[in-house]
Amino acid sequence: MDESSNEDWCVYVLKCRNNFLYIGLTNNIDRRLKQHEQGTGSKFVRSQRPFELVKTIPCKNAKQARSLEYNLKKLKRSKKIEVLDLGIEMGKR
Repeated sequence: MDESSNEDWCVYVLKCRNNFLYIGLTNNIDRRLKQHEQGTGSKFVRSQRPFELVKTIPCKNAKQARSLEYNLKKLKRSKKIEVLDLGIEMGKR
């Protein structure tokens, strides 16, 4: 990934089948969603389709996006939902 690119970096959250959450980062959200739709984005999303984009968080650059993604992935599910203000029922995955 080219950190000097002028593309818009972001962290994104997908709500997958059974309310599983997937957090990723990209500098081209449209291309990345197409990859997920085609089953080439990630093994997890491929196995948990269909999915819905529920949140994007703009970042200044790749470094900030990687850091945010890492920190969000470390959180427990309930804290992710709270921090990201997703409004997903807690009892369901």
